[in-house]
Amino acid sequence: MISDQEWADAQRLWDFQQMGHEVRPCSVAIGLGSHDLGVADTTAELYHRGMAPLVVFTGATSPTTRDRMPRGEAEHYRERAVELGVPAEAILVEPHARNTGENIRFSRALLEEHSVPVSSVLLVSKPYEERRAYATACKLWPEVEWMSASASMSLTEYVDSIQDARLVIDMLVGTQQRLMIYPQQGFMTEQHIPDDVAAAYQRLRDAGFTNRIVPDTVSQG
Repeated sequence: MISDQEWADAQRLWDFQQMGHEVRPCSVAIGLGSHDLGVADTTAELYHRGMAPLVVFTGATSPTTRDRMPRGEAEHYRERAVELGVPAEAILVEPHARNTGENIRFSRALLEEHSVPVSSVLLVSKPYEERRAYATACKLWPEVEWMSASASMSLTEYVDSIQDARLVIDMLVGTQQRLMIYPQQGFMTEQHIPDDVAAAYQRLRDAGFTNRIVPDTVSQG
């Protein structure tokens, strides 16, 4: 069972991840690959709203997606977006990235290879990774303007969609840890962590939500 305090702490981490950016048209949208096809859905919706004329889907496979997305996260995202009416010619696929840093670096290289001028990027991620993705992108590609976007849903709605509350809280804790340790390792820009967010993170970690925790010194993942 997950206690009321644990739910409250998870909500605090969830809220902290939300960047609250007002979405406006950008040069390109980059959808970050993961287990969650909702990222492809959100990217397709933003495309149809005229928020980007071109989409890049980026991602290889991971232990959590190998069985569900055997052709690679980016390719499955592309297929989903095409099903939702995004023209195939408006999508580029980057199939090699295995972490957020590679998502950004490899997408940049792909866009340069296709001679796409980029001044702003709409970065589409899972709701609980907006800030992490934004901090990574700003560090690795500071020359462009970044805007974060994700599916508009509550923590409860997201848990209901995933059907695994403990997994979602584990992910929140792991994401928060990376926000705290990766800036010192050069992977992200520094983010101010409010005291109540740090306390919520520590309580959840102490309660055993540690399946996505990494060693304090580690290659980015």
